[in-house]
Amino acid sequence: MTNQRFRILVLGDSRSFHIERYISQLKALECQVMLASLEDGSTHHFHLKRWGPLPALHYSLSVAQIRGIVERFRPDIVNPHFASGYGASTAMAIRRDTVPIVLHLWGSDILIVPNKSPLHRRKTRLALRAAAHIFADSKYLMDEAAKLSPLREGTVFPWGIERDLLKYHRQDYTLGKPLRILVPRMHEPVYNNMFIVRALADLVREEHIQLTFPRFGSLTGNFEQESAVLVGDRLQLYDVLRREDFIKFMAQHDICLSAARSDSSPVSVIEAMALGVIPIAADIPGVREWLTDQSGYLYPEDDSDALRAIIESLLDSQDDHTTMRKTNLEKVKNEAIFEQNISRQLVIMKDLAARWSQS
Repeated sequence: MTNQRFRILVLGDSRSFHIERYISQLKALECQVMLASLEDGSTHHFHLKRWGPLPALHYSLSVAQIRGIVERFRPDIVNPHFASGYGASTAMAIRRDTVPIVLHLWGSDILIVPNKSPLHRRKTRLALRAAAHIFADSKYLMDEAAKLSPLREGTVFPWGIERDLLKYHRQDYTLGKPLRILVPRMHEPVYNNMFIVRALADLVREEHIQLTFPRFGSLTGNFEQESAVLVGDRLQLYDVLRREDFIKFMAQHDICLSAARSDSSPVSVIEAMALGVIPIAADIPGVREWLTDQSGYLYPEDDSDALRAIIESLLDSQDDHTTMRKTNLEKVKNEAIFEQNISRQLVIMKDLAARWSQS
């Protein structure tokens, strides 16, 4: 390990707000961080060239560039995010005895991608085998990764919420009329947003509830067309917001609702718990580590009657869920403060780098 500031080479999607705030926090902890990315995001990065017309090959063809960056930057840790993409490329680029690889899992890279094809599965396994340490945001995700390949070391840390944003925790727990429901997941097949509109359409039309969705994701056009048939122009849509603006926006709602078919430890559920917003989600394994009968509401996946029953019970309820909301806030404070968890990850990375330099 060098005597200079701790040097971390991050490989990840420069468009992601998770990457942006992760790198920002590492720099706040006085690390020297370099981001390399194939994507054209706004976070400052070394732009890896995309060779050829096939996106699926871009990761594999970036191996030589990654190797060159490692030789020039001389990082103490190489830190790819997303196993089957940057993780596999890093594994192909770096000999195990040169610099330790710390891999961040993101959920779909373990829960969805390996099932696409034998090649995707091999790439994911390659990344897992090469990693000296793995960070996952839920025990469920770590366990699923271990089913694909034996893991050398691993630690669970949720992404969490920034401490300063806890100031937006709701001061008034009174449920609105209409009930204000935010669905914060973008329009992608895995997030199942049209199911929510179909299940709750008559409550929207009768103005018992106000449903708010993002106006982004690959299925946005289809979503707007199909939902207009069911509820006209009664849905609220929002565009991409700055981080703090989104948190303030979320805090204005009574409920945060997800119908995701696959998830690890959903950031939006943790954010809702931190803000005093009642979380409701489809009952899938990755959600259960945070969402229980004591912290919110689960309904069987794709069960519209069960979801509707929960919403109707809240419409008829005089309970403002004060105990639940305050307990949720304390759990987030104890386990899911973003800055605290990144600091803990950095301790692990520095210890790993020190052990690596002595071996």
